Amino acid sequence: MSRLPPVDRASAPRELDPIFAMIESAMGFLPNSLLIMARRPELVQAFAGLAAAVNLNSDLPPGLNNMIAYMCSYAAGCMYCQAHTHHSAHRAGADTEKLEAIWEYETHPSFSEAERAALRFAQAAGQTPNAVTDADFEDLRKFYSEKQILQIVAVISLFGFLNRWNDTLGTPLEAEPLAYAKETLTAKDWSAGKHDRAATTD
Repeated sequence: MSRLPPVDRASAPRELDPIFAMIESAMGFLPNSLLIMARRPELVQAFAGLAAAVNLNSDLPPGLNNMIAYMCSYAAGCMYCQAHTHHSAHRAGADTEKLEAIWEYETHPSFSEAERAALRFAQAAGQTPNAVTDADFEDLRKFYSEKQILQIVAVISLFGFLNRWNDTLGTPLEAEPLAYAKETLTAKDWSAGKHDRAATTD
C-alpha cells in the first residue's frame, strides 16, 4: 500500500478533468503522482501550468528535455521519475542508441558535445548538495543561448520538485512505465523498490 494512496479518478474534483485528459493523452496514462496531488486541486492546477510552460515551449533539440529530466532524476535517486522520464523519452521518439547509452554520455560516440554539456549539467544539478560549477555554465554557453539555458534549468527544477514529491510519498508506479523500466533499466542498477506496490485508491 502506498504511503498516501492516489484518489480514485472518478472521485477526483471535476475541475481537474481537462488537465487529466490532456496529461493522459500526452503520456498514455494518468500518473499516480497527480492522483495523490488531487486532494489539493489548486496544486494540480498550479503544477500543470508550470509543467506546460516548461514542456510545451522548449526550443531544445527533440528528446533532450526528456534526457535532461532523466539525468537529474538519476542523480537525485528517484526511481519513480527515472522510470517516467526514460519511458517518456522513448515515447517521444528519442534516439534509441542514446537512451541505451545515456549512462555513458561522456564517452559514447552517439552524443554530441552539446548534449554532453547539458547532461553533465543536469547530473550535477540533480545532486544534493548541488554540484553545478561556473565551469559547467561556461560549457553550456558554448552551445546554448541564454533562453535555452533557462529551459535546461527549468526542466531540472521541475523534476527537482517531482523527485522530492514521488520519493517522499513512495508513489506507486503505473503499469506501463513499471514494465518498461523493469525491461530497460534494471541492468543499470534500477529497482522499483517502494514504488512497486499496489496503488490502492481512496
